[in-house]
Amino acid sequence: MQPIAPEDRRVANIREDAFVPFPGSDGQPDGEVLQVNGGRTGYGFHVYRMAPGTTTEAHEHLGDEEFLLIEGDLTDHDGHVYRPGDLVWLRSGTRHNSSTVGGCLLAVYLPDARSL
Repeated sequence: MQPIAPEDRRVANIREDAFVPFPGSDGQPDGEVLQVNGGRTGYGFHVYRMAPGTTTEAHEHLGDEEFLLIEGDLTDHDGHVYRPGDLVWLRSGTRHNSSTVGGCLLAVYLPDARSL
């Protein structure tokens, strides 16, 4: 087996590398993203970080959303509380927004609707 070529591997570290703002429809960031797939920011597999006191804008995904709450607290608009370690699936078309009191870090997979 051959070594993996440098152009075929990207590595980012959630503790050391810079996250980029993830803007809402109003242009104001409602979180930050770290991803290595080279795709559109906030799609595919990525890590999403919300600062304490953040609430995302209401949104609907055109593909199933899957995420793992790594650390912190997260509550959906309907009062459902997610805990660290929760692995979550939301069906395509589900409309929601989320908030955090103390901040949170999530590993997310979200297909780019342009590829569906």
